[in-house]
Amino acid sequence: MSLRPGIAFLADCPALLAMEIIASKWSMVTLFALTDGPLRHGELVELSGGISRKVLTQTLRRLQANGLVERHAYAEAPPRVEYGLTDLGRTLEEPIRMLTAWARENGDAVVTFREAAEAARTIEADQATPVKAPHGDENPSRF
Repeated sequence: MSLRPGIAFLADCPALLAMEIIASKWSMVTLFALTDGPLRHGELVELSGGISRKVLTQTLRRLQANGLVERHAYAEAPPRVEYGLTDLGRTLEEPIRMLTAWARENGDAVVTFREAAEAARTIEADQATPVKAPHGDENPSRF
């Protein structure tokens, strides 16, 4: 693979496919949660920290449609359903661990940069806002 200037990502590029599949915040969280083994829907909600049941269901369906997660429904009373990684899904364990390690190592630097950029935007916006003359003195050059 070449990253030389002039070599563009094509619409059918495998890297774009991978990003489309895992770019969702909840996809990454869900895949990471399943790396230790199958889990039930409620367990995934608890582990995911903030995902709604509806969004988790949508995420699981999308991951299933891409062959990364499998759903096991057990014929029991009460019914039990577990979700686990497929063999294809397990191939993402190491890349996800690497991204997680990168985030742990660099997360503070990213937050610091974001805060500095936001502060700079605020200063620029304050400087660009025209100062209005006090009420009643609409034309300050007039004596």
